[in-house]
Order: sequence, then structure tokens, then C-alpha cells
Amino acid sequence: MAIENWVARHLDELTEFRRDLHRNPELLYDVHRTAGEVARLLREAGVDEVHEGIGQTGVVGVIRGQSNASGRTIGLRADMDALPIKEDTGAEWASTVPGKMHACGHDGHTAMLLGAARALAESRAFDGTVCVIFQPAEEGGAGGKAMIDDGLLEKFPIQEFYGMHNRPNLEVGKFTTRPGPMMASVDEINIKIEGVGAHAATPHNGIDPMPVMAALVQAAQTIVSRNLDPIKSAVVSITQINGGDAFNVIPPTVTLRGTVRCLDEDVRDMVEEKLGLAVEHIAAAFGAKGELEYLRLYPVTINNAEAVENVLAAAAEVAGLDNTSAEMPPVLGGEDFSFMLNERPGAMIMVGNGPGAMVHHPKYDFNDDVIPWGCSFWTTLVRQRLPTSIPDSIN
Repeated sequence: MAIENWVARHLDELTEFRRDLHRNPELLYDVHRTAGEVARLLREAGVDEVHEGIGQTGVVGVIRGQSNASGRTIGLRADMDALPIKEDTGAEWASTVPGKMHACGHDGHTAMLLGAARALAESRAFDGTVCVIFQPAEEGGAGGKAMIDDGLLEKFPIQEFYGMHNRPNLEVGKFTTRPGPMMASVDEINIKIEGVGAHAATPHNGIDPMPVMAALVQAAQTIVSRNLDPIKSAVVSITQINGGDAFNVIPPTVTLRGTVRCLDEDVRDMVEEKLGLAVEHIAAAFGAKGELEYLRLYPVTINNAEAVENVLAAAAEVAGLDNTSAEMPPVLGGEDFSFMLNERPGAMIMVGNGPGAMVHHPKYDFNDDVIPWGCSFWTTLVRQRLPTSIPDSIN
């Protein structure tokens, strides 16, 4: 492929750009430095339009092909934010910001899409328009939704969305995806149990919320095991319990926090309903009061079947048919690219990051050997989705 020559010429600077982002991680919407660097480099590359501040700190670059007979526009998306984790990689490009690190590879995602944008702006060997989308706040802040709410689709007539994420322990040079549900919905649950405080030696003078808490934690697991078709998937995890200040005092309240993950919106509805009933009635059985706050954060990430064929075709041209798969098992982690896929057809594909720590781990690091594969995938996808009779001039 001609683009491989372009990547070879610029790989060192793309790698250094990735490592610079890694040294300077930023969280959620506070990605001003990262977004500023992306916007600057897009302008230097001759991208036709660079829009900043979409969804607070998102950046969109518009690249027009050598022709526009198709009238089509596709959107390519990368995420920019890091995580509140203390890095433990020992890399020379390790985070310089205490308590923050790129533990999910968003630095690599940004570098790959930026490289592709530069190549596309130089080549223009496509018929239509490409919008490269760099979004903030994927890690819990719903930055994708913020960009849509801020008029992403009104400002840019995107007809298809595509995303790419690295996958640790998948060999570098391999790609995988699946049609339909690929990643889970992400919901937050907050439970408050109100009892009556008392001395621990006289529990009959109060209403102890601790047994209520214990019963609820157990009952929450039966929502999945005894109400859900075993062929389907869901996870209910209680991750925080807070209550009490002294060893000899029964506290008046206990709070629980956790998360629910589902691959089906009907299952999601069922879990919310059953959990609400359990909180209310189990607490009442003990004479206490239970309240559930159920916050729906990210929807299920659902790949369009035709779009999956599109990303597989691009991956196969880059890596070979034997190195692509449409049989990736669904993952119960969440991804806010789901908001974009709810608005337009599209798909996400995973690119192998090689052996190493999983994402969201202090020892995780994006593998720079992935950069040429990701750049080549993006440019190949554009060429296939927006074909032109004008030859590619990059070499």
C-alpha cells in the first residue's frame, strides 16, 4: 500500500507525538493541551477546516477529497482523555503528572487518527468528505454525547461513524470486531438504606441497616442468575459500601454504590426494575427504608452489520484476511462511541496491542508498533468507502 511509505517517513514523529501525550495526560473535559496540539497539527497539515470547542473541548477536522461527486461524508473518531491512575510502567515517556496516566491507549488512538488525517490531507485521493473527530471525556464523562448535543451532526453531515480501539493481548497486526452488541451499557447505582441508630449492645432499640445491606448485596446477584435468560449477559456489581463511624454504634444509614452492565436494552430495563423492587421491599422487610438512584450513563455499543463488513474489508487489505475476525466475544466494559452509533450507522474495530497489561492497569502502555497499522487502516477505510478514479499520489 502506498500509505505505508507515508507512515514509514513520519513514524518517528507520530511516535514522539504519542509519547508526548503520554507524558502529559489530561482527564475528562480538561484536555486543553491535548486538543490544542491536535488542532495545531491539523492546521499545519492543511486540513480544510479545524473546529475546536465542540462538546467543550472536542476537535473536528474536515478534509475534502479531490472530488465530491458522491456527496458523502464519513466520521472517524478517536478519544483523547486519560485516567486517574498512578502509572507504574517505568517507561522513559511515563506520565509526568502525578495520579494521571494514559492507561487505555487514547494517546495511541489520537496519534493514529492524526497520522491518518495528515496523510489524507496530503493525498486527497478520495471522493467525498472526511471528518476526523477527537473527543474528550470518554472515560466516564460521556464526551461523545456532549459533542452530539453540541451540534456535531448539525454542523457536519456525517452519514457513517467509525471508531477503533486497541486490544491488549491480541497480536500486533491483527484486527477483530463483531456485528451487533459489542460492548455493554454502563449504569451507576446508588442505594441508601435508612434505619434507626442505636447502641450496638441494644440493637432492639434501633433498626440496623447492616443486615439490610447484606441481604441486598446477595439479592442483587440473583437478579442476573434467577431472572435473566442464561444465554444473555448482565453484571451487577456492588463496589462501595459506606456506613458507621464507631465499632459499638449501629449507624442510622448505610450507602452502597455499584455498576450494572448489559448487552441488551430490554435486559437493562429488567435489571433496573428488579433492583428497585429489591431495594424497596427488602428494606421494608427489616423495617427500614431503601432508595435506589439508577443512573444510565452509556448505552450498549451496537455495530451495524454492513458497517462491520466495511471495517473488515479495510482491515483485510491492510493486514490480510487471516488476520481479521468478525467473531470477537462481546465485552461488558463500556464505550461512549455508542452515542454516535445510536445516531448513525457505523462500527468499532479492535486493533491488536500485543502482549502486556490490560487497559486501566498501572502497567499498561500503548504499543507504538501499532501506529502504522492504525494509520493504514484509517486511510484504507476512507479509500474504500469514498472511492475515486483519481490515483493516490502519496508514496
